[in-house]
This record gives sequence, C-alpha cells and structure tokens, in this order.
Amino acid sequence: MNRKSSSSKSNVILLVLVAALGYFVDIYDLVLFSVVRIKSFHDIGVSEADMRIKGEYVLNMQMAGLLLGGILWGIIGDKFGRIKVLFGSILLYSVANCINGLVTDIHSYAIIRFIAGIGLAGELGAGITLVSETMDKEKRGYGTMIVAGVGLFGAAAAATVAKHFTWQTAYFVGGGMGFVLLLLRIGTFESGMYQDMQESKVVRGSFSVLFKDRKRLVKYLHCILIGVPLWYVVGILITQSPEFGKALGATEPLHAGTGIMFSYLGIAIGDVCAGIFAQFTRSRKLTMLVFHILSIISVVAYLSSKGITEGQFIWLCLFMGFSVGYWATFVTIASEQFGTNIRALVTTTVPNFVRGSLIPITFIFEFFVHRFDIIIAAYIMIFLLSAIALFSLSRLKESFSKDLDYMEEAVADQANLLS
Repeated sequence: MNRKSSSSKSNVILLVLVAALGYFVDIYDLVLFSVVRIKSFHDIGVSEADMRIKGEYVLNMQMAGLLLGGILWGIIGDKFGRIKVLFGSILLYSVANCINGLVTDIHSYAIIRFIAGIGLAGELGAGITLVSETMDKEKRGYGTMIVAGVGLFGAAAAATVAKHFTWQTAYFVGGGMGFVLLLLRIGTFESGMYQDMQESKVVRGSFSVLFKDRKRLVKYLHCILIGVPLWYVVGILITQSPEFGKALGATEPLHAGTGIMFSYLGIAIGDVCAGIFAQFTRSRKLTMLVFHILSIISVVAYLSSKGITEGQFIWLCLFMGFSVGYWATFVTIASEQFGTNIRALVTTTVPNFVRGSLIPITFIFEFFVHRFDIIIAAYIMIFLLSAIALFSLSRLKESFSKDLDYMEEAVADQANLLS
C-alpha cells in the first residue's frame, strides 16, 4: 500500500513538472512576437509609421489562432484524452515557431503566427485540467499555482534570448525547446476521472452541453470575462509601451521586451502569492477581487507617470504584472465550475477566449484613441474592463475544494428529475 501511494505521489509530481515545463515553453512562444516585434519588423521592411498598426495585425492573427485552437483542443481533450492534447499542441507550435524564423514579409509572418496560435491554445487548458483532476481537492490550487508560476518565467527566457541573439534564433530556440519537451512527456498518465468517464455514454467535449442550459452558458461567459483585464494589460499597455512612453514624455525610449520580461516576472510572483492567498483564505473569489483592485491601481500609476524613466518603467511593469498574477487562479476557477465531460473544453477555451478578447479590445481601444488620445483611451479601457470583470466575478459561486468527479449532463438530468 505504501509503495502504491509513493508511486502515485511521484506520478503526480511528474505530471505537475511536465505541465509546468510545457507552460514555460508555451509562454515563451506566446510572448516572443511582442518581444521581437520592432526588431523583426525592421528586418522585413516594415516602416516606422506602420510599426504599431502592423503589430496589432500580426498579434491579432496569433490571437485568432488561439481562439480556433482553444475550441479544437478542448473538444479533443474531452473526446480523446488530455494527454493527446499535450502532445499534439506542442508539436504544432514547435514546428510553426521554427518556420517563423524564416519569414520575410508581414503576411507570411501573420499566417505563421496564426498557426502557432492554434498550437499554443492547447497547452495550458490540458495541463490545468490534468492537475485539477489528479490532485487532492484541498491541494490542487498548489498544483495549478506551480504550473503557472514556473510557466510564466518563459516570458523572461524569451526576453533574454531575444536580447542576446537574432529574432530568427529566438524563434528557433522556442521550437527546439518544444521538441525536447515532447521527449520528456513520454510516460505521463491520463486523468483517472477521464478514464472513468470513458465508460459512460454521456456526451463529451461538445459545446451543445453549454448551450442547452442558459445558466450554464452564462456561467461560462462569466468565467471568460473575469480574466479579460489581464490580456489588456499585457497585450496593449505592455506591448505598446514604446508608444505609451512617447505619450508620457519618457526620458528615454521604453522597450517592449523589457516590459514583457519584468511584467511576466511580476505575474509569476503574483500567481504564487495568489495561489497561497487562495489556499489560506479558502476563497478564489476573494483572491480575484483583491488582485483586480490592485490591477486598477497599478495601471493608473503607469498612465500617470509623466516623464517616466526606465527604472520607473521596470518597477511599474513588475507591479502591473503582479496585480494581474491571477492567471492560475482564474483558469482553476473555470476548471472547477464544470463537469468532467466538458472540463477540458472549458478549461482550454476560457483562457484562449480571454487571449482572443485582445482582438475586440484592440478595436475598441483604437476607437477611443482616435477620439481622445492614447492615454485617455487606456484609462477608459481599464475602468470599463475591470467593471465588467468584477460584475462577472460576483455572479460566480465559490469553487474552492469543490468535488470535481461528476458529469455535467448527469447533474442536469438529476435536477430535472427532482423538479
């Protein structure tokens, strides 16, 4: 019995480690474009005047890939297993990143980022689903915290590699790390809850399960909306920091690569602190509330920093990153809200729909930029998105220590019988 318990414990540790390293590579590849945007655009002939708009175009293509990939990998994860997603997604985005180092024009760049986005979409959802279903319900928050905490250092790795090597080499490194991780994943095991579900005739990995019940669909939308401010901070405020620096009268040019590195360092620290805070208070909702308030404060501090210096920028990026360090908590909430038969679908699509929300956010942001200026537009967006997120948070039930061994349609059928 002790031997079995020890073996089971070592298997869980291996699973958490593999999921964390996978998310490390995922984040490296996800933010790499933001880090090398200006350097790579110069080399392929994009003019200085088109840097920001063309950058939004390529980034939105990557986010569109994440939206599509989130749906595809989520369905595969529930229908065929979480492990298949972990292997398939990393193979696709590793190949795409190697090819990305060979692009010579903006449209090829955008198409490859779209394909990479599809691959990137599966990593986090499958990893968090596996960890949530495998670990003890009282301790699974620690597992998801480790996955996110380790994974987010991938952004620092991306900034470091891009600083010392060409942007082409940075993409090749991302692809190479993915292929190495494929070898490490040999021997990982499938979720016990998923294996038990395979014996049931319940519908798996289908969006129809969400749409059949209005309350279930609304809950799903709320899970998405509570995470949207994070990608506004990363995708607009940090990625466009060179442009914000000019508007704020920075003493020297601000670099997006520096901003990405320090903001993701802050996110990694924030994710660990958020995870510990949630375990201590036994409330993921309270954790999200505290961090959303911190996020508003940090963004206001950033946007009001006239004459910002590089040193101030670094500290503000750390602060903004820390304040949106609720990524693991947010994804765990989504995973805990739904049954095993659609859990991979939800856990994979929710974070990718949040990433994909950068597309409408960009259009709305540009609408306000053209009517006011970049600083006023940024103020409007953070207050608008935070208000929506806080309302959605208030509509969700606390999920800490919730038993996850159930299927969604079975719950609905039982409720119908009782009524």
